[in-house]
Amino acid sequence: MAARSPVVLILGAGPNIGQAVARTFASKGYKVGLAARSLKEADSTDKQLNIPSDFSKTEDVVNAFAKVKEVFGIPSVVVYNVSAASFTPADDPFALSLADLSRDTTINIYSAFVAAQQAVSGFAQLPASAARTFIYTGNVLNVSILPRFLSQGIGKSGAAHMIWAAADAYKDRGYKFYYADERKPDGSPKYRIDGDAHANLYWELAHGETQGPWMQTFVTGVGYEKFDTIYASLA
Repeated sequence: MAARSPVVLILGAGPNIGQAVARTFASKGYKVGLAARSLKEADSTDKQLNIPSDFSKTEDVVNAFAKVKEVFGIPSVVVYNVSAASFTPADDPFALSLADLSRDTTINIYSAFVAAQQAVSGFAQLPASAARTFIYTGNVLNVSILPRFLSQGIGKSGAAHMIWAAADAYKDRGYKFYYADERKPDGSPKYRIDGDAHANLYWELAHGETQGPWMQTFVTGVGYEKFDTIYASLA
């Protein structure tokens, strides 16, 4: 019996990073599960499963894992590429409503937590030769303030801590966890992010033999670069 193709599950399948990661992994022999609100299951193919999902509902995360496992098998690479932000006046961050904060936190942290739980459960059933990697698409907000982005900053900070803890806790089992943050060469934030650069980095991280630095600040065409922490307003 031929070996099954490895599987990547991408939660948040936007036209930039999500689609670039899907193309890269598919071109290298992976079956691809894509989960997002805009997808239609009827557009699925024998190599790509589309899973309509709303990540303000944590149960949709569980459903996405169940669907991809049923059709393709257990994902050995999971990418959490979902983010939410409700904007506030730059000089009044507490104008944010509790309802908006709760929704954004569910998307940025709670659904990511459930995804990581589901990923770890699957990794335990995969052989040591599998990639067994979880990657969270982050940004600079875990170390810097960007006025108007309070809810996303809270979310990225919480998620970054989760990834940091997971990278340390699971490294001896061979599971890898990463928080990816694209920067300009001088270390400042890159707002027009490069989907293909993310895809190339994610492929390298997934197929590295051991856990690397959990916080993957990187530059297009260069790869991982360690930058001094900013801890400042980017206004």
